[in-house]
Amino acid sequence: MPDSENTTSPAPFSFDDSPIARELANLTSRRKALAAIEVEFDGTTRVLTVSNQKGGVGKTTTTVNLAAGLASVGARVLVIDLDPQGNASTALGIPHSADVASIYDVIIDDEPLADVIQTSPESPNLLCAPSTINLAGAEIELVSKVAREHRLRTALDAYLSENRVDFVFIDCPPSLGLLTINAFTAATEVLIPIQCEYYALEGLSQLLGSVSMIQKHLNPALHLSTILLTMYDGRTRLAQQVADEVREHFPERVLKTVIPRSVRVSEAPSFGQTVIAYDGQSAGAVAYREAAVEIARRGNEQRTEEGAG
Repeated sequence: MPDSENTTSPAPFSFDDSPIARELANLTSRRKALAAIEVEFDGTTRVLTVSNQKGGVGKTTTTVNLAAGLASVGARVLVIDLDPQGNASTALGIPHSADVASIYDVIIDDEPLADVIQTSPESPNLLCAPSTINLAGAEIELVSKVAREHRLRTALDAYLSENRVDFVFIDCPPSLGLLTINAFTAATEVLIPIQCEYYALEGLSQLLGSVSMIQKHLNPALHLSTILLTMYDGRTRLAQQVADEVREHFPERVLKTVIPRSVRVSEAPSFGQTVIAYDGQSAGAVAYREAAVEIARRGNEQRTEEGAG
């Protein structure tokens, strides 16, 4: 029988070494880092259309939470809700019943954009041009309009000539119709959210082909600037494989920040809020705030490089 003095007892379990504890410690560290971050905005307006023809990838969720994240660090942000479902308007707490002045009136009836913009109750820096159900018929009505592909751009240019906005996010419907073409024509950057699940890259080549077509015929300044990985589940090998594949194809465009699957992110819209307002300390809110800061800093670095060149 072995000597009792030489018997090695198993190390006692320590909560500090558990995966949950490490995850909580990491989240706390990230919250502290975000609290200390300062981002400068030089008055340059960036116009991004958030698009993906594949549904269910977190497109609207990404639009409103990036906008709220940027507003939280001092940016003045305008969200243009170009989806007839009006989910972005709902998440920002903006009334958008059929009798509310909306982006439909701007595109179809030439109303000034300033007349339909509302301020979100979340922040005085967070503005929204809401969508209403009237927008569902806009695709057909646009067909007979003069300069039908440029109507949003004309209205936005007029608004920006008199109002300071640091970021404009355009939330598109999940199809390549005249509304999405208007968004592509009005923007200079395309932001694509991609879910970390099977078939993640399905349809992406078609979307990039659409961007190329718009570049050639309507808006030479348009380019794919940002890809954000969403619905990431670090417990699965598939999520990591998808993330690696997307980074391999687009190494310069994929943000380092990934958005995890989060109950809080899913719950927030039902309360008419972004996750930043609903639970700003949650993992999903922290990730979106980090992504917002990364987008802002990338833009600043790019302008610095262009200035030096």
